[in-house]
Amino acid sequence: MSTNLSSFQFCPRCKSDKISSLNGHKHLCLECQFEYFHNTAAAVAAIICCDDEILLTVRAQEPEKDQLDLPGGFVDHNETLEEALSRELKEELSVDITNWQYFYSGANTYHYKDVIYQTCDVVFVCHLTEKPILNADVAEIAAYQWVRVDELDSSRIAFVSLRKAIEQFKRSHA
Repeated sequence: MSTNLSSFQFCPRCKSDKISSLNGHKHLCLECQFEYFHNTAAAVAAIICCDDEILLTVRAQEPEKDQLDLPGGFVDHNETLEEALSRELKEELSVDITNWQYFYSGANTYHYKDVIYQTCDVVFVCHLTEKPILNADVAEIAAYQWVRVDELDSSRIAFVSLRKAIEQFKRSHA
């Protein structure tokens, strides 16, 4: 059962049980006035195109294990979106791509180990002239698939925000 951090029971500072929560985002201790903001996490994803195909991954872990996904991940502290995307692709694909173009952003929820994280997923596009050699030896990815854009069933994509990005991409390339 997933829960949101609005279920804080005790203040992290004074341990009081007098916690007030506004929309699961702002938490206030009524005893010591400690405030905690559970802000939206930034995540990045890549639509990597070559000819009339895009690269998809198959998720090896929860959430959404065995579902199709776009390569990418969470933005670390002190990283730009582009730096995070380049880092994630080096980690997940062993490729070095830097010619990104912003394409889409969308709100999403990410259920992980009984916590619901609110995310803002930012999608970038890159057009390649040849398919890179990919490294499939990472824990997060079970497989890679190149799929023709006109044959892609966006309902098989793991996350709502990325499904919407794929649908928008397909419309723009119809």
